[in-house]
Amino acid sequence: MINPHPGLPELEYVKPATLVEASQFLAEHNGTAKPFSGGTDCFVRLRDGVLKVDYLVDIKGLDGTKELSFDPKKGLTIGAAVPMNKVATNKDVIAHYPNLAMAANSVASYQLRNRATIVGNICNASPAGDTIGTCMALDGVLNVHGTDGFRQIPLNSFFLGPGRTVLKPGDVVISITLPVPPAGMVGVYKKLGRNTIGDLSIVGVAVLGYPNSKSPSGYTFRIALASVAPVPFEALKAEALLSEKKITEETIAQAADIAMESVTPIDDVRGSARYRKLMVRNLTREAITEVWNQLSK
Repeated sequence: MINPHPGLPELEYVKPATLVEASQFLAEHNGTAKPFSGGTDCFVRLRDGVLKVDYLVDIKGLDGTKELSFDPKKGLTIGAAVPMNKVATNKDVIAHYPNLAMAANSVASYQLRNRATIVGNICNASPAGDTIGTCMALDGVLNVHGTDGFRQIPLNSFFLGPGRTVLKPGDVVISITLPVPPAGMVGVYKKLGRNTIGDLSIVGVAVLGYPNSKSPSGYTFRIALASVAPVPFEALKAEALLSEKKITEETIAQAADIAMESVTPIDDVRGSARYRKLMVRNLTREAITEVWNQLSK
């Protein structure tokens, strides 16, 4: 019989003093230790018996994990321990990355966002991660410390499958850096859930666009899709169409159709594969149209 009142299992809490100490411990206890910051996902999974580890390694407070800064040349850096609400209300984020604030505000509830982090949302590697697509379209790069020191991992090459990433034993993701957005950028995030607030996405669509004189259409669009494939991904063929052809209602509809054909969703309790495909088309068309209406003013 399934326990109707599960509790957290016994485990050891580890608070390393340095990144080197954290990486060494995680490498030495590969498979039995997990880093955490907000803990909004791992504590639920521990409680439900989905995640089984002997050690939780608290990375809050390690160098760089609490950084939230914007540099006009380097862009925005968000530490692994920075809560989503802090990101969504930051004046530099609102001024330069409003689509990121929109995506962050779509995650669960206000209370949960006081603990949940964007880096945690990314590292969980859920296909339905709400902030992943926007960070991907913004060319986010993860700053990682491992047993061999520091390195960077482009977000577009980070995911291998549901819950699987390219991280190696001992790796700690310190932060994510988003480059300075292109001049004139407009972005939106569209999410379909079973209810307005607090639900996982059935479909997530992140779209951004900006003027580009080198593009035949005069514009570049980025389209990232979530919850419709084993990993979040960019709809590259749809992006190419919007770059090559004059932006019209017909072109936007064609791009939405191409995006729909690029997905490989599953049937689950939240929606059928057919429904997800159709909603990818609809939400992508809505998102591109909304971005285009602002760009063409």
